[in-house]
Amino acid sequence: MSIIKELEGFLGAGQVLTGEAAAPFLVDWRNRYQGSALAVVRPGSTEEVAGVVRLCVQHNVPLVPQGGNTSLCGAATPDESGKSIVMSLQRMNKVRSIDTDNDTMTVEAGCVLQSLQEAAREAGRLFPLSLAAEGSCTIGGNLSTNAGGTQVLRYGNTRDLTLGLEVVTAEGEIWHGLRGLRKDNTGYDLRDLYIGSEGTLGIITAATMKLYPLPVAQRTAMLALNSLEDAIEVLSRARAGFGASLTGFEVMGGSVLQAVVRLFPQQRLPFEGESANSAWFALLELSDSESADHAQQRFEEVLGKAIEDGLVMDAAIAENIAQSKAMWHLRESIPLAEAEIGKSVKHDVSIPISLIAKFVETTNAALQVKFPGVHHVVFGHLGDGNLHYNVVRADNMTEQGLMDKQYEVYELVHDSVHAFGGSISAEHGVGQLKRDQLPRYKTELELKLMKRIKDALDPKGLMNPGKVLQA
Repeated sequence: MSIIKELEGFLGAGQVLTGEAAAPFLVDWRNRYQGSALAVVRPGSTEEVAGVVRLCVQHNVPLVPQGGNTSLCGAATPDESGKSIVMSLQRMNKVRSIDTDNDTMTVEAGCVLQSLQEAAREAGRLFPLSLAAEGSCTIGGNLSTNAGGTQVLRYGNTRDLTLGLEVVTAEGEIWHGLRGLRKDNTGYDLRDLYIGSEGTLGIITAATMKLYPLPVAQRTAMLALNSLEDAIEVLSRARAGFGASLTGFEVMGGSVLQAVVRLFPQQRLPFEGESANSAWFALLELSDSESADHAQQRFEEVLGKAIEDGLVMDAAIAENIAQSKAMWHLRESIPLAEAEIGKSVKHDVSIPISLIAKFVETTNAALQVKFPGVHHVVFGHLGDGNLHYNVVRADNMTEQGLMDKQYEVYELVHDSVHAFGGSISAEHGVGQLKRDQLPRYKTELELKLMKRIKDALDPKGLMNPGKVLQA
């Protein structure tokens, strides 16, 4: 009997998709990778996931796990061989439990991130992971890449928000590790091993996540700045002045936000005149546990002194929720503006915060020497050193001309990242996009240890092959 027939008998024919029904699962969000598969399966429980894995092992068929299919590095797209099974976890979307005394929630991997946020809020709690794709990405995908987002500065990456996991191993066993413990030193931390592994070691089917009290008050401000150096100094002062209440600090190149308001006229910068044409903008958010008045007072003290000292050209403080949302909408519209502008070579990098300004200056200059006239789209999470450093074609260059040089651009930018002690992947993962670049930046020992782990946990090499590590 073929594996397709066995899968249909196990899951039901309606949950085994082939042909046109499978097509949406075989292309990535950016339309960069197009794969092929024997079928797409849609299990509805952990036991069904385990059963599918066992069938794949029995038939020696590779398996590609997929959540919301929002990967930016091709991590959830099969190759073109057509020999694999794609496993979509979107049906596993239940919030299993919320424990407000322990400040935890246990959720299935297919839960959309926004649903977690809403369920937590309904229980009077905050789940702080926040991404531009939160309306479609799933917590399983967030776990697989150790996603970051806009509040890492205060709450950490997805790994920091996770207490326990339920995982189906590469051999079809179920690890029941859904512990809501903040202290558990009983051997190797398997949880942290699976988080960030992009489905290459096993399939995360559920997780126990941390919750936090809802803030009493929030304040949002957008700052107009002369330089990236000034932004870093303001960040330092904000950390000292706000402490743990500083939940977000985003930085955006002036030309980037100016492109947003040009392409989307319904949006407006909260500045006029010279300030609206600033070289850089910052967006920061304060979450206060005392009162709105206390938050406002702290904001005015820290930002007022920064303005007096000439670090901030102008500051707009949101007076209500609508204004706060409008500011964040400007930031979140940058990827949409990029799509309107056209294809770009995208980088998701992390740099020590103290070196970010020098990195941008040096890398911009090197790109102009090798590719004169290219445009720099720089924005990201300054508070944790994560930049989205993207390169757009020069005015006299076609999109295809840029794409023909994309690997040269990658090499130049990533070499610069490495020289500044950074990482070529901060929160988007490795997938297939950066797989072949890892050997250039990881030591031989690091790669050897990673390969040993892969061989130990996935001895047949069937879990998401071709991702993260070279064959």
